[in-house]
Amino acid sequence: MTPETLFDLTGKVALVTGGATGIGRMAAEGLMGAGARVLIASRKADACEAVAQELNALGLKGKAEGFGGDVGTEEGVEALAAEVAARTDKLHILMNNAGRTWGDPLGQHPYKAWEKLLSVNVTGMFHLTQTLLPLLRAASAPGDPARVVNVGSVMGDIPKGTMTYSYATSKGAVHHLTRVLSNDLAPEGITVNAIAPGPFVSNMTAFAIGTEEGQDKAAKGVPLGRVGQPEDIAGALLYLCGRGGAYVSGAILPLSGGMQSNAPGNLFNEDL
Repeated sequence: MTPETLFDLTGKVALVTGGATGIGRMAAEGLMGAGARVLIASRKADACEAVAQELNALGLKGKAEGFGGDVGTEEGVEALAAEVAARTDKLHILMNNAGRTWGDPLGQHPYKAWEKLLSVNVTGMFHLTQTLLPLLRAASAPGDPARVVNVGSVMGDIPKGTMTYSYATSKGAVHHLTRVLSNDLAPEGITVNAIAPGPFVSNMTAFAIGTEEGQDKAAKGVPLGRVGQPEDIAGALLYLCGRGGAYVSGAILPLSGGMQSNAPGNLFNEDL
């Protein structure tokens, strides 16, 4: 077996929600580079269509298709699943990336933030996965399971992230939901894993690390000393979705430069 065969996705069909920007776009490009046909969906259909054209112009092995899809409501989930079913009878890869964030200080974090965050980050993720199960089951083959990759966050594991109470809690729920779904779906030949990113440049994080100065500042809190790059996302997706990751399910893969296990200081505060 060669390295190429371990990560080759030729003939695979993938859906990336929230795929027009940020981590979703990074993943879509990586999947296309390995030969996958990638369906890109988000609330903004025009943005998805534009990104698909841009990615197709790169000359990668795979192809992209962009269209609208909203996982924030029951009707939106059903419409998105119907659109996917109209385009393919098998879904080899589902990347649940669509998400929202919110930041307000304790004492001012609004009630509505929880509903808005959970409706997309958790409820929508679960119901889209559930609705697409027939296509995922159809794609599963002996030794080559269908793959679900959920996007969590390092903030779902450790209490870092100023004022992001609803967001951090939603990502902790994503991590546990990943394990629960893996427990139920692995016997059906569907793996369910999650990635837990630290700081990556995206529309969602632009307020903090949209500038070089902001990235340098954030990097000081990362043990590896930098923010994440597109190759970090692409590499993780190719592993989890390719032959190399076919025996992995229920894992929360940290992509945070070591932040998930960083514990400054020592137990007794002695000088070392």
